Amino acid sequence: MLRYRNTLPEGFTQTPPGRIHELLPEPTLIHLKGRREPPLFISVLLHGNEPVGLQAVQALLRDLPPSGLPRSLYLFVGNVQAAAEGARHLPDQPDFNRVWPGTDHPDCPETALMRQVVETLTQGPLFASIDVHNNTGLNPHYACVNRLDHRFLQLATLFSRTVVYFIRPRGVQSMALAAHCPAVTLECGKPEDTHGIEHARDYLRACLNLAEIPDSPVAHHDLDLFHTVAQVKVRDSVSISFTQGDADLNFAPDLDHMNFRELPSGTVLAKVNSAHLAHLVARDEQGADVTSRYFDTVRDRLVLTRRVMPSMLTLDENIIRQDCLCYLMERISPPATR
Repeated sequence: MLRYRNTLPEGFTQTPPGRIHELLPEPTLIHLKGRREPPLFISVLLHGNEPVGLQAVQALLRDLPPSGLPRSLYLFVGNVQAAAEGARHLPDQPDFNRVWPGTDHPDCPETALMRQVVETLTQGPLFASIDVHNNTGLNPHYACVNRLDHRFLQLATLFSRTVVYFIRPRGVQSMALAAHCPAVTLECGKPEDTHGIEHARDYLRACLNLAEIPDSPVAHHDLDLFHTVAQVKVRDSVSISFTQGDADLNFAPDLDHMNFRELPSGTVLAKVNSAHLAHLVARDEQGADVTSRYFDTVRDRLVLTRRVMPSMLTLDENIIRQDCLCYLMERISPPATR
């Protein structure tokens, strides 16, 4: 059951993410009135170890002028129990950003909860939807969209000129809301990067003050657009390490420095200690296995077989196991002018 509020609990703007469950013991949708309609929707803490969204909203609300919010706001505070543990999600939970309408995940209390959130939000028009995240690897700040629509790209480039278009994985918040309004996902760097909080806060403030989102093309020189062509996972039976050792795959300790670099064919990703294993599986947007299109084992090295740009490479084995090793992207041209 969705918890719904029309006011913030006392102390909300000062409470650390790891203690927000003391004020909001369950996932909660909060509606705050502003001077302009329709409302902006912001979701935070869909992953409990990614506090930037909550911290940015708290900073924004602390700094409100006496006139209050310039636009009405819906705020969804997601996995508060995982946030208390500093975890992406708890062992008995699904990923809160894989269970929104359109998901492939079997029905469960969390899929029902996200359906209820969307049904509540879409009883009237929405101005835009913004889902705010950290990531664990060394990545720039960038925005993601699920539709190559001028309004979506205008909203994305207000945050960063680097924009990623993807339609897989399914069940993410931005894809569920894209049918109703311009929707973006913000990736704000590592949780310990305070610039991520400031950047997200300033962006959210700008969105609340927008009168409209332009439906005109973004200038090509203001946009670097990439298409996610594959999600790469390490097979469960394969051991990994980021130091020289006897794991099946030994990655370099600075592997995440490859993020958002266009890597040539032949780039070495890891030393291989067990060539008989199928180490990785890469799946495209339709879910087809495209591993051989991007990877090969040459002697004792795992190498790329074509030019590609990775994102979300991380040194955190827990995230690799819970989510993926990385995504592979290719540069694309923006949509043509109508």
